[in-house]
Amino acid sequence: MGVQELTQYFAQYGAFFVFFIVLLEYLNLPGFPAGVIMPLAGIWAAKGEVSFLVVLLLSVAAGLLGSWILYFLGRLGGDRFFRFYVRKFPKQKDVLEKHIGILRKKGAPGVFVSKLLPMVRTLVSIPAGMISMDFLSYTISSLLGVLVWNLVFVGAGYYLGDAVWNLLT
Repeated sequence: MGVQELTQYFAQYGAFFVFFIVLLEYLNLPGFPAGVIMPLAGIWAAKGEVSFLVVLLLSVAAGLLGSWILYFLGRLGGDRFFRFYVRKFPKQKDVLEKHIGILRKKGAPGVFVSKLLPMVRTLVSIPAGMISMDFLSYTISSLLGVLVWNLVFVGAGYYLGDAVWNLLT
């Protein structure tokens, strides 16, 4: 899928497209990477097609929803879900086990920092649920991490607009 196709989707589906693609990414499902979608959404906002604040809020809401879903899968499914997940994605087993240990030690600050690290940011929700981290603490630390991450990417598209567009096309 090329950048031109993505801009057609933006035009056709509007801000819902941003929400959907970012949700897929935070669920760790295949799709177009939000690291590309979010700057494009920022460019879209810079061109006046949609409000920057709307794009940012939608991307954060999608990120938090995806994080909650994985948290509850980890919490409700626990070890069974972990075993299923690592059978499907065996390369992520060591990362998940490492993060379970970190979260037991660091708690909410560990979630916040993890939300700022590529690849880890989507996976940290599963171990947080598995260790039954306090949901409010988890939500606040996730929200702050998702907000910072998404603000950087949407903001880059918004403020660098044409330069980012020229790199992507």
